[in-house]
Amino acid sequence: MERRQFIQHSLALGSGGLAISTMMLGLVRLLAPRELHASTQTVPLPGALADQAAFAAACIGCGLCGEVCPPRCILFYRREGSSNLNLPYINPEEKSCILCGKCMQVCPTIALSITPADKVKMGFARIDRAACYPWVDRGVCGACVSVCPLGDKAIGFDFGNFYRPVIKDGCVGCGQCVEVCPEPSLPIRIVQPGQQVPRKTHPNFPS
Repeated sequence: MERRQFIQHSLALGSGGLAISTMMLGLVRLLAPRELHASTQTVPLPGALADQAAFAAACIGCGLCGEVCPPRCILFYRREGSSNLNLPYINPEEKSCILCGKCMQVCPTIALSITPADKVKMGFARIDRAACYPWVDRGVCGACVSVCPLGDKAIGFDFGNFYRPVIKDGCVGCGQCVEVCPEPSLPIRIVQPGQQVPRKTHPNFPS
């Protein structure tokens, strides 16, 4: 009997300890400061107000844009504090915008305005030529060129070379080139006006 009681007591303590540990882990994750990852890209929605503060003030966090988005590329801030809570954004590393315009059509506020696909300003693609397969002569790719919804207005191949991609002025930053890029380091990124490119790749980005 004593041995059985000892085992039952030990099991009870173990279960209680596991429950407490789980609660503490959840609490730590909840209270931990947000960690920024250099590889994660945050891109505004098409048709969004250019000023982030104005966009945050206009957006009511209804989530309608995410519900109608065909590729489900629209994400929402969850731990960014009260000012950014439920604000929509896009991370093209996970899923990119297809420029369908449905989010702009359904938005009940001025946060998103109906804008033609070629006039959208979500950012601008930049290619790290020190990592892109064709630019370092490690193979033929062209995936970014073939997937672009705006075609040769936004991206094409370097003159005299049919394999090296070059971003053009018509790029609107939808991020489809980022999503499809097969290189693990993602040498193509979407940047915003005035945004600093990561220092380790900065010298290789064309101006």
